[in-house]
Amino acid sequence: MSLLPIVTLPDEKILREVSKPVSGVDSHVKKLWEDMLETMYRAPGIGLAAIQVGVPQRLLVIDLAKDGEAKTPLFVANPEITWSSEVLSDYEEGCLSIPEYYEMVTRPAEIRLRYLDRQGEAQEMHAAGLMATCLQHEIDHLNGVLFIDHISRLKRERVIKKFQKAQKLGKL
Repeated sequence: MSLLPIVTLPDEKILREVSKPVSGVDSHVKKLWEDMLETMYRAPGIGLAAIQVGVPQRLLVIDLAKDGEAKTPLFVANPEITWSSEVLSDYEEGCLSIPEYYEMVTRPAEIRLRYLDRQGEAQEMHAAGLMATCLQHEIDHLNGVLFIDHISRLKRERVIKKFQKAQKLGKL
């Protein structure tokens, strides 16, 4: 396994790219997943989409285990949300591509998801709470959407300008 560079703001050209489906789960996909997982753990984070490491494929990894708990990675290819609850929940989200910035985001509290697992088998799952939030956040990445797109325009413009300024000052 190897660490991959995480794409961050202000590099919206890559982060806004819509990812393409994978044709199946092969050794290349499994290797990318493993590298993404190691990168996510090291960052540290609880979710990572392939586009965040510059690969425009519909792949993501998630692990909600807390420090000291056994790792429980979820490997997802070609995710598709098939149902979202009308009940909403708020969660303070952050993102490895927008380091050290957090905002409250409102999303459906529960979802149903169709995807391919690590063995390439079609799966369906029901997710609620943090798992539902994390899956929606990562799937947004695959669709070229950032969590800051769910906050006010003023806040979004401020955070983008902050990262543009940091890049000009050589702090990124």
